[in-house]
Amino acid sequence: MNDNNEKQPETQKLRPIEQHTTAAWANIEKIKEISHVTIPSEVEVGNAKEWVDSNQK
Repeated sequence: MNDNNEKQPETQKLRPIEQHTTAAWANIEKIKEISHVTIPSEVEVGNAKEWVDSNQK
């Protein structure tokens, strides 16, 4: 276990690293009934594909 992690205040351990506001599922079009999987809008899927295509190595 990392000693640095144990010395951090509890509030820093709980802070998320990711930023989900720009994720493809941020603008949910619908949610599947049984699995509760979110389905993004067509626009968000296009935006995600465009981002992936422009950031390929």
